[in-house]
Amino acid sequence: MTGLSEELRASADEIWQAQHNHPFVRGIGDGTLDKERFRFWIRQDYLFLIEFSRLLALATARAPDLETMGQFCNLVHETLHQEMSLHRSYCTDIGIDPAKLERERMAPTTRGYTDFMLRTATIGDFADLLAALLPCMWGFSEIGRGLAERGAPDDGDYARWIEMYASSEFTELVDWLRTLTDRIGAELPESGRNRVRDVFLSSSRYELAFWEMAWSREQWPGPDG
Repeated sequence: MTGLSEELRASADEIWQAQHNHPFVRGIGDGTLDKERFRFWIRQDYLFLIEFSRLLALATARAPDLETMGQFCNLVHETLHQEMSLHRSYCTDIGIDPAKLERERMAPTTRGYTDFMLRTATIGDFADLLAALLPCMWGFSEIGRGLAERGAPDDGDYARWIEMYASSEFTELVDWLRTLTDRIGAELPESGRNRVRDVFLSSSRYELAFWEMAWSREQWPGPDG
């Protein structure tokens, strides 16, 4: 039987290809992305990572064994102290006031995506939780490695972004998540695999929407948007 992670990736291939082809992603790769769009992404992704850390903490609590608990606990720490530190350093480099960063308001897609993940992690089972978080980490790894294969752009900010997500350390982490997903998936009935596929597809669609949100600098409708 095909491993669950491979089955999930195949089901979402059209969505993932749209991410690779999105002008925001292509702009990082060739260094032409408008910095205002990148600043918007940095601010929103910083807020996203706070909620993503909560998702990883829930994964720690719900993990089926001690080793998996330890891995997710380490991942919470790395997200809070390494990935978010990278975002803060970007803010310093490209002129975003750290105090304003902490007061940033979630755009509609950021709010919808994080609420979806946390709701799934709360009311679903552990397989659902994995399917909700996997498109984010695996997608960034795939995009980072794909862009790295084309060569680093001249823009240092974008080259650093690609280097982080194309790194062997990040790839190894994603490989571990895929192996865990395959192990959990091997115990699921067909109905469970179908349910998990729906979650994976929803998260994949939100990943694509997140790039589009940053590209358009999405705002809430109305006078306070």
